[in-house]
Amino acid sequence: MTVTRGLLIGGKDVPAASGRTEEDLNPFTGEVYATVAAAGPGDVRRAVDAADAAFAEWAALAPFARRAIFLRAADLLDARGEEVAALMAEEAGGTRPWAYFNVALGAHILREAAAAVTAPRGEVLSAQEQGALGLAVREPLGVVAAFAPWNAPVILGVRAVAAPLAAGNTVVVKPSEDAPIACGLLVADVLREAGLPDGVLNVVTNAREDAPEIAEVLVADPRVRAVNFTGSTGVGRIVGALAARHLKPAVLELGGKNAVIVLADADVEYAVDAAAFGVFMNSGQICMSGDRVLVHESLAEEFSRRFTAKVAALRAGDPGDPGTVVGPLVSARSAQRVAGLVADAVAKGARVLAGGGEPEGAVHPATVLTDVPEAADLYHAEVFGPVCVLESFPDDDTAVALANATEQGLTCGVITENATHGLAVARRVRTGIVHINDQSVADEPQAPFGGVRASGYGRFGGRWGIEAFSSTRWVTIATQHAHYPF
Repeated sequence: MTVTRGLLIGGKDVPAASGRTEEDLNPFTGEVYATVAAAGPGDVRRAVDAADAAFAEWAALAPFARRAIFLRAADLLDARGEEVAALMAEEAGGTRPWAYFNVALGAHILREAAAAVTAPRGEVLSAQEQGALGLAVREPLGVVAAFAPWNAPVILGVRAVAAPLAAGNTVVVKPSEDAPIACGLLVADVLREAGLPDGVLNVVTNAREDAPEIAEVLVADPRVRAVNFTGSTGVGRIVGALAARHLKPAVLELGGKNAVIVLADADVEYAVDAAAFGVFMNSGQICMSGDRVLVHESLAEEFSRRFTAKVAALRAGDPGDPGTVVGPLVSARSAQRVAGLVADAVAKGARVLAGGGEPEGAVHPATVLTDVPEAADLYHAEVFGPVCVLESFPDDDTAVALANATEQGLTCGVITENATHGLAVARRVRTGIVHINDQSVADEPQAPFGGVRASGYGRFGGRWGIEAFSSTRWVTIATQHAHYPF
């Protein structure tokens, strides 16, 4: 039975004013899983109307009352594991372990938001005038426009709204067309059930061809005071330019051309397991996935033999099968794009060590390449699929240079049994995140999350998220009458 969902505006599930809908497809079967309302510009304005109307009351709500809503929402989300596993398999091809990880981390993000609500905000300043008191106070901005992606839909759907709401803002979220329920409507359902007042969070789904117009109308609305976007670097540039045109702050978490560096003092067995997880978790469809595995030449032969054998044994296919590690990509179109990158690299001299070949529908086999030349598109492009490039290096300088040979500096893993050595290398890698003796994929709700250069700017997570979605106001209190010159 096909699921049908409308827009969420002002606490009510409503159809698009035009009556249009958009199909939400199962990437593994190609069948229609759901139909959602396809908003037009007028619907976006209605959603902003609702968010703007709800702002003053939400911002004034007692912090302890707001905190209670987030804590209830976290518990409610934790209880929806089975539902989310089914939903993510249907909407985005997510495997069961990946879905449960989304639930757990999404719930922790909500708990971190709850803690942030009652955390100290502001500073007492030294005043120039005698007897005066200066305060730097953080206050909410107003309506925030949020864009949530499909690939880690519950994690990133929650993250798109949690910090803005915790800071006292109201939100209009535009979820991805590839998972509008999991990364938008589900999150809103949980928060509504937890007691979030009507209009504080609004969800606007849309048809794929309307996405540019919907984004522009949302960002351009003068009542929208800040923007956050998680997604590809290409689309992020567009959203960032829109925000800049209207002088609105933005947090952009974009793509990563991430490396896992295996140093000479690494444990090879551990390094193989870590790299395989970092590359192939969620079929490589994570912004932190390891596109490149760089191995010291003294370990290269053994590592390559073990790694390619492990990759060749990874089961690919139906995300509903408990044994599946590499599920389908988000669409057959995405699988063909990844296959095209592999074919281009091979045509230009790369060698296939494992996998390769044509995808079956949206399922692309786990693939390892080596000897990829700089002329290949794969050398520079973020794969966002179950493919990595294996390359050896003779020394730390070369490893660092290879890791930094990208504009998309999001994250990096440095595998070593010597933490001092690992830290020395990690300090030289130009990424927003680095993990020593671990792979590139890791996320914790209290930590600053974001990249450098073409991986975006601003930070989600902990107090950094609150700072991103609030403004600092200077307030002074004169404790005695001042003397004026006239």
